[in-house]
Amino acid sequence: MFEDEFGVDNIKMIRIKYFNHFVDGKNKKVPALNKITKGDWIDLRSAIPVRLKKGQNALIPLGVAMQLPVGYEAIVAPRSSTFKKYHVIQTNSIGVIDNSYCGDNDEWLLSVYATEDTFIPFGDRICQFRIQESAPQIQFNTVDHLDANDRGGFGSTGEK
Repeated sequence: MFEDEFGVDNIKMIRIKYFNHFVDGKNKKVPALNKITKGDWIDLRSAIPVRLKKGQNALIPLGVAMQLPVGYEAIVAPRSSTFKKYHVIQTNSIGVIDNSYCGDNDEWLLSVYATEDTFIPFGDRICQFRIQESAPQIQFNTVDHLDANDRGGFGSTGEK
């Protein structure tokens, strides 16, 4: 995708674009993301204020688009406090953003469902992401039998 994907000390460099959203009569951008210093996940913020009624769905803009290095993808998941604070769940459980979703208009979004009436302010941290290597190229080989012992099927690890 781009030549300079390795920075100092072999750290992956990711190009990021921040989007302006009209909030409270002004153009605003979410705060800039920084290098990870603790943990593997990076928080993302709501780029607009969002008011939802119980049972409503929404695609919440996260204010960023990124050009991920070839062979990498992003996994987006709610923060541990998101449901407790805002009573929303991510409708697809996790989001997978591959490196082809990298154009100027490919803003990252969080798809949510409100379990109660709620309000999410502009700039609040609502989800997190991490970058990981994409799955390797694989090929399936159809066989009549597998050369391994059965484990016992689904739910076979026993009960406490």
